[in-house]
Formats: sequence, C-alpha cells, structure tokens
Amino acid sequence: MDALRHRLARQYGESLLAEVTAEGPLRPRRDASGVLALALALAVHGVTAALLVGGLLLVTLGWGSGLPFLGALCLVTAWVLRPRFARLPEDEPVLRRADAPELFALIDEIAGTVGTTGVHAVSVIGEFNASVSTYGLRRRRVLSIGLGLWETLGAEQRIALLGHELGHYANGDTRHGLIIGNACRSLDTWRYLLAPAEHPTPLEAVINALYLLPRSAVTGVLMVLDHLTLRAAQRGEYLADSFAARCGSTEAAVGLMDRLLVADSVAAKLLRESNSLRTRRGGTAAGGEVWSGLWERLAAHMDTIPESEHERQRRCSALRGHSVDATHPPTHLRRTRLLTAAVLPAAVTMDTARRTALQDELSGARDRVARRIMNGR
Repeated sequence: MDALRHRLARQYGESLLAEVTAEGPLRPRRDASGVLALALALAVHGVTAALLVGGLLLVTLGWGSGLPFLGALCLVTAWVLRPRFARLPEDEPVLRRADAPELFALIDEIAGTVGTTGVHAVSVIGEFNASVSTYGLRRRRVLSIGLGLWETLGAEQRIALLGHELGHYANGDTRHGLIIGNACRSLDTWRYLLAPAEHPTPLEAVINALYLLPRSAVTGVLMVLDHLTLRAAQRGEYLADSFAARCGSTEAAVGLMDRLLVADSVAAKLLRESNSLRTRRGGTAAGGEVWSGLWERLAAHMDTIPESEHERQRRCSALRGHSVDATHPPTHLRRTRLLTAAVLPAAVTMDTARRTALQDELSGARDRVARRIMNGR
C-alpha cells in the first residue's frame, strides 16, 4: 500500500502540476472521483451498520439456538469498526485561546485571509511537522505545531506555514473528513482483523486460506478509495501552498519548501542532541538546564546549511520524487508551482512586538517539549 501511494503521489503530482499551472488561480472543487469516494465510504459504513443491526436481531430473536453467539460476534465487530472521534493529546502541551491570545489572534487573521475560521486549540509537539485536524463529537479544530519545524523558520515563513495548514480547512480536505477518513480507518481495521498468522499451525493455515478472499477484497476497496481521493488530496496541497504564498508571500512559501527538503538534517540534529546528553549523564534522564538552549541550537544548525546543500536536495528531490508523505506531491513540484505563479507579497505581517509576544506565549510549551526530547522520550 505504501509503495502504491508513493508511486501514485509522484504520478499525480507531475500531471497535476501541468493542470494547476494552466488553470491559474486555484479554487476548491469536487469532481466525480470525490463523489464516488463518498459513495464508497458510505458503503463501508453501511457494512458496519449492517453488522450492528444484524447482531441485535440475532441476539434478540435467536434464543434457543446458537445464533446469539453469532450476533454477539457481529456486535463486537461493529463496535471495533465504529467511527472514531480524535481526542486532544494528553502527553503534549495544548494551548487554548486564554493561554496564548496573540497566537490565536494571528491564527484568526491568517484564517480570515484564507477564507475560513480559526481553531479551538493548538497542540505543540517536537516533530519537524505541522498539521490540522478535528477532535471530539463536535468536530472542533486543532492546529498541531511541530517545534522542530517552527523554530527553524523566519517570521514570514511561519505565517506561510500557518496559511498552508489553515488552507486545508478552506479547501475541504475529504481524506481526513468524518465520512471518508473513518471509512479508511474501518478498512485498515478489517485488514488487521483478517491479517494472516505468521508461522501458522495447520489450523491457522486453513484460517489463513479462508481469510484470503475477504482480505483481498478489503485491500482492493482500500486501494480504490486511495486512488479516488489521492488526486484531490494532492490538488488540495497545491491549493494550500497558494494560501501559504498569499499569507506569507511567495518568497516565504518557497523558503518553507526548502526547509522541508532538509528535514532529515534537523531530525538528525535533534537525535544527536538527545544522545549526547544521555551519554554525558551516563544514560540517566536528568537533563539539568541543557534543554533550555535546544531550539536556539537547532535554528543555528539550520542556518549553517549552505545553499549548495539546498540545491543538492532540490536536484535529488527531482530524481527521487521526495515528498513529505505519500499524500503530498513531490516537494520540488510544489516549489515549481509557487515559482511559476504570480509573485505575491505578504498579506499578513509580524512586527517585533508580535514576535516577542508569540515567543513568550510558547515559552512554557517550548521548555516542556525540549525536556522530553533531551530526555529521549
């Protein structure tokens, strides 16, 4: 599945680049593939609903036979396959509007520029990443900021990053929506339940053979759903990049792309920092005050990466088809799209006072995440 996704990501990325370049200003849209994906996702949920209803009928009407046992099995399976609602992380710092008023004011301003609304919470993590999602039954919005990325960006690049992520709300990203996203999770659960036993006994070998057909069917449906949604997801990434350029400027959005190309260098730096501390401490988790300068050292490391290395990574990206993950177009194609479109100035700016306020509001989360990284957690 991963190999298929990466192959399709590169194939669609190249064809979409020509399409969106000719199209000019990008706008959200739903095509026939999106409608088919929605119908297929509803069919997947229909199977779960059928298991629930069938299990209830077997349990209530099948007394005196072995049917209640089968009904209980159907009910347990339906429970495992039920739609899930994400929760806020309990082991990471989570900021609310009262905790970081300046950060949320900036997010609201960028959201208004993008054409959407802000978020209800901000989760702060250590990874070289950023994302948006929803949580809870009411589908509240949460923005996840990875300090490994955030701390290596300039002010305009941070605005571009927020514009990109909030742009996913504006362009109607269906892959992670309630219906299609939960359908993908249900199919992944089916694949887990039907996974063959390793080194099977004779009885397990028979069960593996019986599972072969339904397992193949589930994998096939998941591949079709991937195929139907991947092109729209990649088009959404190009559209989100346009929002990034509109909010932070084309130059900042292109600079953000260059930062993504050297993500491995940042990850290696964080690992070296953590390992060096544990080596000095004899493997203990006591970090002292060493963690307090982690983000400054990380930003300084990023500044030492020469332009020649960025250029090398851009060329390697063109050869390897580098992308953030299988749902993103290759990074060099995204960068090309930004450079071929009209050059945009920054619609949202950040003065010194705002930068200082943001730094103060994130200070507690920065220290907490730095301690975890330096302690190897």
